[in-house]
Amino acid sequence: MSDLRFPDSPAPALSTSGPRSVGSLGPVGPLALGCWRLTGGHDDNVRLIEAALDLGMNLVDNADVYGLDWGGTHFGACEEELGAILRERRGLRDRMILATKGGIIPGVPYDSSSQYLVAACEASLARLGVDHVDLYQIHRPDMLTHPHEVAEALTSLKQRGLVRECGVSNFSVAQTRALQTFMNGSLVSTQPEFSAACLAPMRDGTLDLCMETALTPLAWSPLAGGRLATGDGVARDLVETLDRLAAEKSCSRTALALAFVLAHPSGPVAIVGTQSPERLAELVTATQVSLSRTEMYAIVEASEGRKLP
Repeated sequence: MSDLRFPDSPAPALSTSGPRSVGSLGPVGPLALGCWRLTGGHDDNVRLIEAALDLGMNLVDNADVYGLDWGGTHFGACEEELGAILRERRGLRDRMILATKGGIIPGVPYDSSSQYLVAACEASLARLGVDHVDLYQIHRPDMLTHPHEVAEALTSLKQRGLVRECGVSNFSVAQTRALQTFMNGSLVSTQPEFSAACLAPMRDGTLDLCMETALTPLAWSPLAGGRLATGDGVARDLVETLDRLAAEKSCSRTALALAFVLAHPSGPVAIVGTQSPERLAELVTATQVSLSRTEMYAIVEASEGRKLP
């Protein structure tokens, strides 16, 4: 039998560091802070926002519907809390890329009609206490509104100076393309669920569309809602693979899992929702972890539970 030898891969390791570009918004850190759990004590929330910005997490992601869970009391509560922080710490607004989302009405459940989106954005600005947001995204697709009408609303908000850039969240590739068509390609972001435990954007064309049309993917739940940290409800092989690679690279499992998200060539921003400044500092170490193709594909195989062909 002949001795089969395979050449080493000439490709360098996949980098997780470096700022991202989101339209005209300037450099955005590879990790962002999600505000869906911004429902704790006010002083703790202030420390959290300041810590995130100090660590280079300058994209702060909110939504009008945040505040209905995680101990929140009402629709808009997390925008109101962030608004209170910005009024109290006047310099923080200038340090952040402020993003929020609209289009969900509990019980409806979705409304992206032009009239509603404009009103929802204006209400978000009032709660946040700002005259504009840097990024406004449709939180979930309203299948009963024509994309032309959605585009009219977003275009109007931009022309009025209420938003600088627009994006979508939880949209399919087809839904994103349809809206892009009526907005003359001016969308800058899409926000899918993406983690080592949820590879759908790698398989359904979402990340391919990002690379094709210069959309920046903003990955929500990049630690699978914390399950990749605890190991609960996650395939045993995936946990073991993450732990093996983390040990080899002298980092935590969570940093390794975040590095997997950040290493994709579409340049994702990973939105994390921890409420601990100390935890944020640990998560930022993900930007110092480089992964090879072999390591990335090992995670894919462990996540999907089958060998790649």
